[in-house]
Amino acid sequence: MRKLLCAICALIGITASGKVKLPAFFADNMVLQQQSECNIWGWADPGTRVCITTSWDKKCHNVMANKDGNFSLKVKTPEAGGPYFIGFKDKDYVQISNVMIGEVWICAGQSNMEMQMKGFKQQPVEGTTEELLNCKDSQLRLFTVKRHVSLTPEWDVTGQWNEANSASVRDFSATAYYFGKVLRQMLDVPVGLICTSWGGSACEAWMAPDWLKAFPKVQQIITEEDVKKLQQRCPTALYNGQLKPLIGYSMRGAIWYQGEDNVPRYEYYAPLLKAMVEGWRKDWKQGEFPFYYCQIAPYDYSLIDWKDSQYLREQQLKAESMISNARMAVLMDAGLEYGIHPRKKRQAGERLAILALSNTYDIKGLPEFATYKQVEFKKDTAVVSFDRSKEWVYFEHGTASKNFEVAGSDKVFYPATKVWVSRNHVYVVCDEVKKPIAVRYAFKDWVEGDLMHDGLPVSSFRTDNW
Repeated sequence: MRKLLCAICALIGITASGKVKLPAFFADNMVLQQQSECNIWGWADPGTRVCITTSWDKKCHNVMANKDGNFSLKVKTPEAGGPYFIGFKDKDYVQISNVMIGEVWICAGQSNMEMQMKGFKQQPVEGTTEELLNCKDSQLRLFTVKRHVSLTPEWDVTGQWNEANSASVRDFSATAYYFGKVLRQMLDVPVGLICTSWGGSACEAWMAPDWLKAFPKVQQIITEEDVKKLQQRCPTALYNGQLKPLIGYSMRGAIWYQGEDNVPRYEYYAPLLKAMVEGWRKDWKQGEFPFYYCQIAPYDYSLIDWKDSQYLREQQLKAESMISNARMAVLMDAGLEYGIHPRKKRQAGERLAILALSNTYDIKGLPEFATYKQVEFKKDTAVVSFDRSKEWVYFEHGTASKNFEVAGSDKVFYPATKVWVSRNHVYVVCDEVKKPIAVRYAFKDWVEGDLMHDGLPVSSFRTDNW
């Protein structure tokens, strides 16, 4: 209650000044989604008429602040371009300058999305120095939402828009930056990235209370004490604090890199992620906007007394077939055995960009992630085939792999003794298993993935369900 009263008092203070107040993301250097009806909102004195002038069409769009001081409207945006300005006039005048119109993406998740180009302490990002020397781009705009948890939905966030340069990129998400950089190069339009993330955050923290009712293992009644204690792992706390204020900001789609915190609860991650995405889409009211996400990279989870992250990766692979207009970027070759924060963020960002360019922007000629399709057993040989594999699969290092295992009726897995590829099939033989009934590939916490297709890794998989 105290927090709610403080918010109301703050809002009264804002509107009593007679000057339009805007959320932090409606500010200088912002990017609006091109060729769409963009939502714009803010606060003014109750009953005040606000004239919103958009320089690209030189029109005054009138809107009245309601009894609570809130106003909102939609403005049509043209093709990509700029810079423009937006003026807000009631009793006073407020102007947003250096506004670009282009492609906007929301970038969310936990530490591997949050990890800045400068890296974490003693945990660098590969290629940082070179990138910071070449990253200046006035048409790539970056906004980082400051960490904040809340028991109830917030009105605003803390953060600011910056043009891409060595200083702003250094402190921005490396994965998101590389994603945006590729979009800039391929689409040749301004790109705006809003990163809202927090290391160690649970998927449940990014969801509204109603969405979690379908998951009885998730804590349902949340108190202020829970939020203070659990922080970014508290169900709904980041939805309220870091996502809800952004909802409605017109954008093209979202990218997501999260899952590590859910490893101990892997068994229901796929339906959980599906519920989260569907909830975001319902709230945003932009239809089934694209959602692209990273599969967590291999890591030796025994170092933090966890295990079985391969089952979480399996759930992420499953989610791809459960969520419409969603695709997964595989990172089997980009992990770090002794670090949960792999250095290869360029691969993560570029692979997310490949998915967006291919599936959202219809760019032809880009590589494709092959996926496991089925297995046939022919005497002592398992024959594994793949979907999306027109270029055929291959091994990254040589003509064989040590990442395959085979089991017979005793359900005990043994390392394969012979593995080879022919077209889009992998043939697997194990001398200790004369009648195989199951095959696994790279199905463990730490592994260096080596099964590839078209320059991209294939996800770990298993043919059994034991």
